[in-house]
Amino acid sequence: MVELSDGVVRLAPPVVAEIPQITRACQDPEVSRWTTIPSPYTTDDGEAFVTTTAADGWRAWADGAEDAKPAWAIHTDDELVGMVGLMLQPVRSGEIGYWTAPWARGRGLMQRAVALVVDWGFDASDGPHLDRIVWHALTGNWASWRIVWKHGFRFEGAERLGGVQRGERRDQWSATLLRDDPRSPVDPWPATTITVPQP
Repeated sequence: MVELSDGVVRLAPPVVAEIPQITRACQDPEVSRWTTIPSPYTTDDGEAFVTTTAADGWRAWADGAEDAKPAWAIHTDDELVGMVGLMLQPVRSGEIGYWTAPWARGRGLMQRAVALVVDWGFDASDGPHLDRIVWHALTGNWASWRIVWKHGFRFEGAERLGGVQRGERRDQWSATLLRDDPRSPVDPWPATTITVPQP
């Protein structure tokens, strides 16, 4: 297992003691609206995530699996403020995903967490040495897009019904960051050109 920190946020694999905080955060309508977590989200869902999903993801990382899914709880001042994960894919690729607890928004904490994960994915001696990181979000999730855009992710397009959320097909956006790309915004902020009308 890997822990990351920049002195303000600390990333560590989630533990059983954090299940109540994770469950509380996942009651938030915005977390449910933009992610694929179960809804309604119960304590049993939180327990399954920590003890099975996250634990299996780290176990696969320890075993050197190309499709490992390391996930970190994000902390500041010993408070859980969100979650971030890097779903590895064969041939040095990975997909980043995250959510922020409602009580921690607007403080730049997810920006810091994503920077740590991106640096680890590309550059860390103990990292996976990726060539690319991809991001997907359901169309309209501007808060999520703003985070990756600030880190240099380049918008690739809008995919009609390209995502799946709780058994339903949804339109989604995608963006990528390559190892040697600048880690700061490089493209103009997309406007109406990327909006995909919902059916």
